[in-house]
Amino acid sequence: MHGLVGERVLMRIHIGEADKHDGKPLYQAIVETLRARGFAGATVFRGMMGFGASATIHSDRVLRLSVDLPIVVECVDTDEKIDSVIPTIDEMMGGGLITLEKANVIIYRPQDKR
Repeated sequence: MHGLVGERVLMRIHIGEADKHDGKPLYQAIVETLRARGFAGATVFRGMMGFGASATIHSDRVLRLSVDLPIVVECVDTDEKIDSVIPTIDEMMGGGLITLEKANVIIYRPQDKR
């Protein structure tokens, strides 16, 4: 069993696809930061439609000339690791939302490469 199994924290970071940090997509910068800090993993999801604090609707409809779809970056790790990276991510973000919830990790292992 891997040390990640057990009660951990799921962090979700809600941002926009067009958001940037140091000239690269913000979601990419966040994932690279999590990897560099030894997090167990991270996944980026692109939403089809959504709105946030600005109440501007972002959609994947073809008629839109500029697409800024909702993006969610998720990762699961220990309280300590999550707490330690939040200030860094906060500095990287313009607008957005970060949520935390408890997660019970029951399996965490690399894919079996038979």
